[in-house]
Amino acid sequence: MNISTFAAANKLVTGRDSLALLAEEVARLGVQRPLIVTDHILIQAGVVAQVEVLLPMKAGIFPDVNPEPEIEIVDLCVSMIRAGSYDGLIAVGGGSAIDIAKAAAVMATNEGSIEQYFGTNLVKQPGLPLIAIPTTAGTGSEVTNISILSDTKEQVKKGIVSPYLLPDVAIVSPMMTLTCPPSVTAASGVDALVHAVEAYISKFASPVTDALAIGAMKLIAVHLPKAYAAPDNIESREAMITAALMAGLAFGNAGVGAVHALAYPLGGRFHMAHGVSNSLLLPYVMRTNKIACLEKLGDIARALGENTTGLSLDEAAEKAIEAMTRLCRYVEIPQSLREFNIPETALAEMAEEAMKQTRLLKNNPRTLRKKDIEDIYRAAY
Repeated sequence: MNISTFAAANKLVTGRDSLALLAEEVARLGVQRPLIVTDHILIQAGVVAQVEVLLPMKAGIFPDVNPEPEIEIVDLCVSMIRAGSYDGLIAVGGGSAIDIAKAAAVMATNEGSIEQYFGTNLVKQPGLPLIAIPTTAGTGSEVTNISILSDTKEQVKKGIVSPYLLPDVAIVSPMMTLTCPPSVTAASGVDALVHAVEAYISKFASPVTDALAIGAMKLIAVHLPKAYAAPDNIESREAMITAALMAGLAFGNAGVGAVHALAYPLGGRFHMAHGVSNSLLLPYVMRTNKIACLEKLGDIARALGENTTGLSLDEAAEKAIEAMTRLCRYVEIPQSLREFNIPETALAEMAEEAMKQTRLLKNNPRTLRKKDIEDIYRAAY
């Protein structure tokens, strides 16, 4: 049967002044004791204060989100929710804060330990009301139904996938990204590109996700270098957070593939930031995938601004990979795993771990063997 479905946050609020509707949305959801889920850096930067001042009541603050959040952080957040009788969450941050908030919201209303919910559609009932306010233009977590967490014991990343993880409201304002340092702007921006590219070549892409993915790529190609070079360029900041949202909607429905599957061992074992690992691996994975998606890579080349007139399918596909590589260099994304002191002896073990990411690899246009994955790691080394 040829059927496509489309999921997103229950309500999207976008635009430079969209944060002004926060109090209205809190009231609409019936939240009287909100807990803000965030990190210490955003508190110190004054970003959280911009949210607090708009609320008609005093909010609690859970400040302990880490860049690559562990299962234990969710447990701590749930303990605070219960101890303070909080009845709704406001996630303020990048994908880590939003993923912690999504997991904590459902764990506050579902019995048992978080380990029993890793997988797809295992969450039994809805969580607490959740408003997601992204402060980076990258992950798209504000509109997806997944929470990715690090299992420190097994040194792997695991995912909870459930429609109950979709935020009730996503408030997406470029004003919240202005304090992003250039390194975060770069990694999160290329992460959004990875989401768009992988959604576009996914086996489960649809005309709707294709349109969103191509639109996101066009915005990123033009505006990521500008946002990186001039952090106060509000037009490019707005274009980038719009692109991240579009890419999130695309991959939230079409799925992502081998780039993410190969990135998970890097985050789980070596604590490499998700956006950086995705960005570093992107060109290498695309070169391996090329044979299975020549036409679509040609489309990607054109979306990234390349002229493919008169080129063969293979030549146009190469233009896409060249454009991705060049964009990563523009924003100074590391080019090799060697730069992170990852031992070469770990590559075979990482390939074994990546092969276990069947939820992701089934979306990839090319069926990858362990040798293929190990070859990608070696090429990226």
